[in-house]
Parts: sequence; C-alpha cells; structure tokens
Amino acid sequence: NSCKWVGLFLALNILGPITAQQSSKKKANKSEIKASNTKTTAYLFTYFTGNSKDEEAIRFALSNDGYNFRALNNNKPIINSAEISSTGGIRDPHILRGADGKTFYMVVTDMVSAKGWDSNRAMTLLKSSDLINWTSSNINIQKRFPGNENLLRVWAPQTIYDSKAKKYMIYWSMKNGTNPDIIYYAYANKDFTDLETTPKQLFYSPTNGSCIDGDIVFKDGKYHLFFKTEGEGAVIKIATSSKLTEGYVLQDKYVQQTKDPVEGAGVFKLNNSDEYILMYDLYTKGKYQFTKTKNLENFTVVDQEVTMNFHPRHGTVLPITTEEAERLQSKWGNAADGIGSANAKEIKKINTKIDAVKKTVSLSVKPETNLNAFNPSFISYPGIKIEPNTPQNYNKGSVPYTVTIKGQTPQNWSVNAVENHNPALEGFYADPDIIYAEKT
Repeated sequence: NSCKWVGLFLALNILGPITAQQSSKKKANKSEIKASNTKTTAYLFTYFTGNSKDEEAIRFALSNDGYNFRALNNNKPIINSAEISSTGGIRDPHILRGADGKTFYMVVTDMVSAKGWDSNRAMTLLKSSDLINWTSSNINIQKRFPGNENLLRVWAPQTIYDSKAKKYMIYWSMKNGTNPDIIYYAYANKDFTDLETTPKQLFYSPTNGSCIDGDIVFKDGKYHLFFKTEGEGAVIKIATSSKLTEGYVLQDKYVQQTKDPVEGAGVFKLNNSDEYILMYDLYTKGKYQFTKTKNLENFTVVDQEVTMNFHPRHGTVLPITTEEAERLQSKWGNAADGIGSANAKEIKKINTKIDAVKKTVSLSVKPETNLNAFNPSFISYPGIKIEPNTPQNYNKGSVPYTVTIKGQTPQNWSVNAVENHNPALEGFYADPDIIYAEKT
C-alpha cells in the first residue's frame, strides 16, 4: 500500500505542474486570439485623398462586403490633422485591432507634401476604444533617436502585434542621406505613446534598392511582407519569413496586376472567407485597384465589383463588427449616401441626380426598363436601412422611401425613375442641351 501512495504522490507531482502549464498556455492563447475571434461583419477603410493641405487628413469609409464603400462624414476628415501632427498634415493611415479585440491602434505619416518629399521626420501614434475618440502622440525619429542627423523622411508606418514579445511592433521606411529607403521596426510602449526600442532594419533588399510602404500579413505560419520597390519600377513585391523581425527572403516576382505605377499595398481578409483582398494605389491614375487571392501568390483583378463615392490614396481596410459599424454610421453617417447608392443594372448611374436639401433622387434608366415593377437596388451599407426594398411602380410618379440610421432621426426621401432617350453612350455625358431635352 505504501508503494501505491508513493506512486500516487509522484504522479501528482509530475502531472500537476504539466496540467497547470497546459491550463496557463490555454489562457494565454485565448488572450492572444481574441482579435481573430471577434465576429466581424463589415469593413472600415481609413485613407487620405491627395497632396493638398485639406486632403492630407484621416478619412473613414464603410462597407458591408469589402467591395462597395461609402465615405463617412461627407468624405471630410474625422480628425483635424493640425491637432495630431507637427507638420499640419498626415498621410498613409494604418489601422489595427488590438490583441484584446476591443482596442484600436492607428499610425500615420506626419507630413505635408507641399514642403517636399524629403521634409518629414515624424509619425503619429493614435489609440481608441470606440473608433470615434482618439488620443495621439507624435514621435520625431530624428530627435528621439541618435544617429539620424541625416534623416530625410519617415514614411508609411504600420503596426502588428508580436505575440511572442507580447508587444505592438511598428514598422516603417526611412531614408538617411544618400542611402536608399529602408524598412525599420521598433516596439511601442505599453501606452502606445512612444517607441521603447531603437529602430532596427527589418528587411535587407538583395539589390540594396529602396523599399517603402511595407504591409505584413501572417498566413500559414509565415509572415508575408508586401512592399513597393521605390525607384526600381514602382512595383509591389513580397518577402517572406517564419519570424516576424528577421529572415525575410524576397520572392522575386511582381504581384500588382497592372503596368501602371503603384504604391501603398494593403491586404485584408474577407469576412467568413478564406480569400484576401490586395489593394493598391494607382497614384498616377487617381484610383485604386482591388485584386483577390487565396494563397497570397496568385491575384485576380476584381475592379468590376468595386464601387466608391470617393478617391482614396494610400490607406488600409479593417474588418469590424456590426455594433462598431453602426456606431460609426451614427456618428458620421449620411442618409444621402445610402439613398444615392442605387445600383440596378437598368440605371445610367452617371446621370443620377441627388438633392440633399429637397431630399429627392432622380434616376435615369435605360430604354425598355419595366417601371411598373422597378427596384433601384440600393447598396447595403452598415448601419443604414432603406425601405421599401422591393420593386415599386414608378409609372405612377415618385416613390417615397424612408432612410434610417441608428442614432439619427429617420429621413423621408422621394425617388423618381425616368426613361430618357438621349444619345449619350453609357458612362459618358452628352451635350448639355441634349440632356436637357431628354429626348431625340
């Protein structure tokens, strides 16, 4: 019997600590994957719009499907750049959901392009618990860290959570003197108000060429670093590594699906899907291109499925919850954006007229459209409800609609659909006098 008790005692001492460690590991893992377990149903696009002073500011847009986006706040800034930057302007906003699933981190380039492309030395770090109210801290790299006396620019910072270090890693590109642009990284402090480690080089280009606009995506046990080869054709390449902060190996092929110059690659995973969107800024064309992939190797253009009522520059898309989308819509949403999204194939969309004061919408439809039972097919956007959503008889005149945004007073709109016989080709404007006549 004494042998049995000794055996039991040894077993408990051996198995006890293992069980405790397993329990501890389970708890740690649960903590780390809260962000990925958050049930997301919509998307938040954060971006800026151009090189003028009023365009270098953070803007938000929402989507239900990752393809159709509508700007919030009438495409105006949601934060005053002068209040969060040292230069008065910001560019390249990147947004991240924290490991806790409920805190949000945003980093931006502190820069006014009118002062020159080699004029900025700082970035701004922002933090929020609701996507509405943000605290900010500005970090001047040249002043903060020795050895940057010849620093010319600090571009396009982004943030990723390092589950091993249990810290937020910020990575960005810097150019010192005549050296090429190099992607560096450093860890943010606990409050996300400063960098607590000295910047280190993240990626070593085998050609020693300039690398900017980094975007890291973790998939299948590997970190995929998307970046632009600045000065070497303005294209996007990928380097991969099994470790977050070292060992990146260049995959020597271009992944953009255009011959036009591109920058600002951003990748996001579609909700409830194994597919990803790689988007990038065709900055000489004033538009974005969207591509779709499952393996981060082969990309298919899906521009035909994408709609926006704004022209973004370098930005990022974050999957968000229904509650978060409704909160944003309630704060900055506009009924005119919802009612102006009629997308039926019969509509000549370029001729749609919206009067936000009179709350009327005039739709120009193609010949032989059945107006006895016509559905404008308003695009569904987070937090906006438009009723009725069934076919209506437009031959009797304008049809009343109610637009409801949670937290706002419902609005009554009048929508009319008319078959116009003008000679304008679809997607083009005709002579104003011909449009006015509405018939040939």
